[in-house]
Amino acid sequence: MNINKNTKKKWNFNRCYGSSNPDTKSTFSVIFCLCCALFLLSNKKPKMPATDTFYCVGVSYKKADASLRGKFSLTTSVIPYLFDDAQTQGISSLVVSSTCNRTEIYAQVDDVETLKTLLFKHSEGTKEAFEKVGVVRKGQDAIMHLFRVGTGLDSQILGDFEIIAQLKQSFKLSKRKNMLSSYMERMFNAVIQASKRIKTETELSSGATSVSYVSVRYMLDTIPDLDDKNILLFGVGKIGRNTCENLIKHTKNNHITLINRTRERAEELGGKFSIDVKDYAALPVEIRKADVLVVATGAEKPTIAKSIIHTDKPLLILDLSMPKNVNPNVEELPNVTLLHLDELSKMSDKTLLARQKFVPQAEIVIREVLADFNAWMESRKFAPAISAVKKLMQNIQQKELEVQRKKNPSLDEVQAVAVSERLIQKLTNRMANQLRESADTDESVKALETLFNVATDE
Repeated sequence: MNINKNTKKKWNFNRCYGSSNPDTKSTFSVIFCLCCALFLLSNKKPKMPATDTFYCVGVSYKKADASLRGKFSLTTSVIPYLFDDAQTQGISSLVVSSTCNRTEIYAQVDDVETLKTLLFKHSEGTKEAFEKVGVVRKGQDAIMHLFRVGTGLDSQILGDFEIIAQLKQSFKLSKRKNMLSSYMERMFNAVIQASKRIKTETELSSGATSVSYVSVRYMLDTIPDLDDKNILLFGVGKIGRNTCENLIKHTKNNHITLINRTRERAEELGGKFSIDVKDYAALPVEIRKADVLVVATGAEKPTIAKSIIHTDKPLLILDLSMPKNVNPNVEELPNVTLLHLDELSKMSDKTLLARQKFVPQAEIVIREVLADFNAWMESRKFAPAISAVKKLMQNIQQKELEVQRKKNPSLDEVQAVAVSERLIQKLTNRMANQLRESADTDESVKALETLFNVATDE
């Protein structure tokens, strides 16, 4: 709203009242001033909120292969140091997501170069490599990208439901670290809401389709008599557990063995499904017995190499880790077939293909939830000003009631309070609605503050 100095002086609240001390005047002047405000704020076109400081920086499967993604991977051991580093640089709101398909940092910063520097410092990725495969998104583009990631639309396997669980963990970590602004907290909660709606209102995530499911599907499609084969599962993190559950659900194999660096975690999963658990030291021995080796560890360096494979029978190795946990030199062995999750993710079945038709429905849900988030963003701009005006009205209300008590001892105070409260609420609601539709909310808020002679902290 454009208001020149003369207009501002003319419509100043105290001038409307006719005195610098409004407490002695009639509330009708207050109503008149509110009506003036509504008139000045009306007939505006809506505008998207400004999100100029929200960025997403990272790499994904779309431009970087598994080897390069591994370089930019941020492990659970280094992420706390990244948070500490970010805080020393004045960053107060940041979320880190590092999965098998992508590594991304979401944050509110003035200079995006700060985020890039954090990524390079705490991973093995370089500035030169990032310039080739990295992506920087800002504002609405970054927000829409987060929604597409969180709802599985941007997943390597369309509709992959595992990503939202991973984002929730990242979100919770930022909250524990006190590194989450109300803006980003609301945004991530909106993404979670969109994910839930898409899962319940569409069939985008129908069927059991994820990296872990695709790996089991590949075994079923390519290995004859899979139920009779020895399957060794190395690593019981999120993907390892899901792979194990899919094996139990989709096969009748009772020759599954679990190994994990921490035996207790393997025993917990093994006890759930009555599966054999072996010590980490027995890994070479168990590989010798295996027909299929599934590697799903979180190690930063390869844990499986040619040197620990001592068998001549055919061995299929599925590496579901990021970064890669199987040394490529295993392919020098003629009996070994190695597949990484990138190759597995390209293999489609009917379930995956059927999901494509539900994408438009999912995008409608995203637009609806995003519209609510943007409306909330706009309301944050004027809420303090509306609150200040309402507080001013309530102060006037109390002092006017005191005056009326003296003038009219028989005053029905309960009814007077009820009527005046309702009037204040209706007028401030109307004012908020007009601000919500304003073409320039910031300018309109300034005009409102000038008009009523109120100051806000935000």
